[in-house]
Amino acid sequence: MALSKELLNVLACPKCVREPGCTGDLEYQEEKQQLICRHCNLAYLIKDDIPVMLVDEAVTLQE
Repeated sequence: MALSKELLNVLACPKCVREPGCTGDLEYQEEKQQLICRHCNLAYLIKDDIPVMLVDEAVTLQE
């Protein structure tokens, strides 16, 4: 199931959202069930249609 647009509009990366010059924007990858922060290079997984927005549980993206 896809995340609602309303939820996607309010979610932000909890690691970098307060850094100067970063908005905390996330990229939704529905097929992989994750939210990507390109600024800090982390992926936040979506489990049972719930985004897990914990920095400690985020996965570092491979370059």
